[in-house]
Amino acid sequence: MGHSYGGAVISGAGHHDKVVGLVYIAAFAPDAGDSLGSLLGRRESPGGASIYPDNKGFLWIKYDEFKSAFCQDLDDKKALVMSLSQKPIHGQCFGDVAGEPAWKTRPSWYQISLQDRMIPAETEKEMAERLEPKKIISLDAGHASLASHPEEVTQLILEAAASV
Repeated sequence: MGHSYGGAVISGAGHHDKVVGLVYIAAFAPDAGDSLGSLLGRRESPGGASIYPDNKGFLWIKYDEFKSAFCQDLDDKKALVMSLSQKPIHGQCFGDVAGEPAWKTRPSWYQISLQDRMIPAETEKEMAERLEPKKIISLDAGHASLASHPEEVTQLILEAAASV
């Protein structure tokens, strides 16, 4: 299972012989030759304005804008905890080009977040449809759908696990 840029991770790591399926949760699902930057460049991402680099090139979401950019459908306390415990991604990751993705040879499932401000929902929909997954679900959620809709996300993961 991969969320956000974790989708790019599982797209590559999914080639391991012990991987039997891939579940994307509001995630990037790059094809060979795609970069995260090229996928984001398809349309405007409102949350992108809240991202800033540190002096080592890691990208962070501004603490005071975290809730509105990343998890607008969570309460203030949960959003604050997520903000303060966020893990950055290095900016280089948005320029790296993906290799042949595992989703071409492994069954997949995809959850689209309809109110996502980090990865536009329409971009998620395009990536999901390209996978030809066993199932796509759409949730009225921000980017942190794992936290705002845990039951639905868990059900999708369990369904995927049971079918492989």
